[in-house]
Amino acid sequence: MHSLLDLSPALTWEDAFLSGNGEVGIMVYGGPREERVVVNHHRFVLPNGTRDRRPPAIAHLLPEIRSLILAGRPVEAQALAADGRSLEWTQPFHPGWELVISRPVPSGEYRRTTDFTTGEVATQSHRAFVSRADAVVVQRLTGDVTLRLTGDLPGRPDTVRYETAAGERDGQVFLRIRGTYPPEGGGAFGFEGLTLVRPRGGSVAVAGDTVTVTGAAEVLLLTKAARYEESPAEPLPDADLGELAALGYDTLLERHVARHRPLYERVTLDLGATPDERARPVGELAGAALLERLFHAGRYLLLSSGGILPPRLTGLWLGAWGAAWSGDFTTDANLNLQMSGVNIGALPELIDGYADLIRGQIDHWRTNAREIYGARGILAPSRTDGENGHLFHLNAKWPWTMWLAGADWLLYPLVEHAETTGEPVPELADWLAECRLFWEDFLAGTDGSVVPSFSPEVGPGGGPFACVNATMDVAAARHALGDSPAGKRLPPYKIDERGALAEWIADVAPYEDHRHVSHLYPVWPLHEINPDDTPELATAARVALLLRGDENVSAHGSLHRALAAARLKDGELAWANVRKILDNGMFFDSLMSSHNPGREIYNADAAISLPGVLLELLVYSRPGIVELLPALPQALERGRVRGVRCRGRVTVEELTWGDGIRARLTSPIDQTVTVLHRASGLRREVELPAGKSVEIA
Repeated sequence: MHSLLDLSPALTWEDAFLSGNGEVGIMVYGGPREERVVVNHHRFVLPNGTRDRRPPAIAHLLPEIRSLILAGRPVEAQALAADGRSLEWTQPFHPGWELVISRPVPSGEYRRTTDFTTGEVATQSHRAFVSRADAVVVQRLTGDVTLRLTGDLPGRPDTVRYETAAGERDGQVFLRIRGTYPPEGGGAFGFEGLTLVRPRGGSVAVAGDTVTVTGAAEVLLLTKAARYEESPAEPLPDADLGELAALGYDTLLERHVARHRPLYERVTLDLGATPDERARPVGELAGAALLERLFHAGRYLLLSSGGILPPRLTGLWLGAWGAAWSGDFTTDANLNLQMSGVNIGALPELIDGYADLIRGQIDHWRTNAREIYGARGILAPSRTDGENGHLFHLNAKWPWTMWLAGADWLLYPLVEHAETTGEPVPELADWLAECRLFWEDFLAGTDGSVVPSFSPEVGPGGGPFACVNATMDVAAARHALGDSPAGKRLPPYKIDERGALAEWIADVAPYEDHRHVSHLYPVWPLHEINPDDTPELATAARVALLLRGDENVSAHGSLHRALAAARLKDGELAWANVRKILDNGMFFDSLMSSHNPGREIYNADAAISLPGVLLELLVYSRPGIVELLPALPQALERGRVRGVRCRGRVTVEELTWGDGIRARLTSPIDQTVTVLHRASGLRREVELPAGKSVEIA
């Protein structure tokens, strides 16, 4: 349940087994005669001239842009707002290099594993992990091996240069590699990797950039990676690797596991698969065993790729250059979906990297608000590479300057973190205040209409995007402004003639064949529209979900809908959307996922978002309320989940269902909460004394 087994080699990097410490990631693939290990780093992005790109200074054009939109001339409004710009992309995430391990005589029957509890990837003659404790890649090899580093990965631009070397110093043998970016790129200088080769016994031969070890009982490899802003005066130092090597593989693994395992094991899911079903190789997993494994694999991948930054579109891994959508942080949907299982999944440590992403760019968000709208406060971009938070990804067709909900949407995981832990990020109150300031200035002098506005990534009737009162923007403004005078002037949500929650409050044509469901923002992650407090709107939101087409059946679209359906207490509708990713070939052998059916486009959305979806089916919460099994589909007829964190500082230590329902709750503070279970009619006020478990049956 907490590991992967495959009896076949991974022939391509997409099927590589994965490990990571939230900063550095490795991908292990290949076969018994030649294995390959791709080394990745969260900060490896290729300079492309956009690192310092700023937003368009168009605040003085706002009256004209508004007039054009109100006059029904969105194409002209978008062209004016584009300020003559062409569409530019963020600096693309890229792989670092490969370690190639060649063997003259392969070991016997091949098998490979990933242990989620330790973060270790292993074959019969190769064990590897990325240490959280010591910030290095640690590998142990057995048998005779030849080792070399290479930067010749698929799609490498000719302008990126690699230098490789092998050598010996003070009795230590090293492999080195340095990648250099094109000087005209307008970004960092390059990056470097250093691998210490420490055999136990045997002999070592160095020839060119290759190291050959024969007759050793084992070979320990320690690797570290760095990115350089400028050409380094000295190569990466190696003394610390020698000190770590003296500890040995087992001790280094123990130090790492002491940090990794407690985080991973906080939440577990048991859906009743048998031991025999769970023991099958990854390609033979099915039913409850597969779903359990996907849940735990998703948590493992989230934990392994979240640290100094949150997960990218590819998590932390990539085996070829040219990632789709630059492999960046796409903020209008994907990033928040991947964060959906962080707070309720008891991984508050991962909020640090998410907050750091915002913290490092908050000044850019202020510049966006000022330059584009002449407003105080903050305006977030639709994508970032982790370095530049300016809003520059736009052109006359894609008016991303008009998506106004970004700051509220991106701050919400931090709001949820405060609700689940009682420990808000120090700057959160100030950032929320700045979000409110933006909306106050933007709406000043208007009748409360939001114009310009943009519903990612859909236009009315499938046409131009610029519009009035996109529901997502209105929801963000309503959430940011609260009961302030400006908030009270915002228009109410609209239910159209079909009985659906409208994507635009303005009188425009709908468009349903699209993967985004941005207008469901007040349903998820907000709690504004729900069956108890706003039943009419909740019914309309469900109709909107039923009417939505599937476009290309993208993973993030299906799971976004599943999250909204769970909030609307419709377990079967949520499950129908989960089935779209289970039944359409969206998982590689590592249980990393693809963006589209047929394993097309390496993408972490499905893999990392799925645990959050499943937890929302099993536990719903907001401060003062804990609902058990709010949207349980028939497919999950029995099971047990442990460790779910609730908004309101309650933990569901254990919840079992099937033959009745039982739960055990705890809280770090004295409080009384309302516990619900709709199917049985349970509604009970439960006192939770601080630190004591309370049983509910």
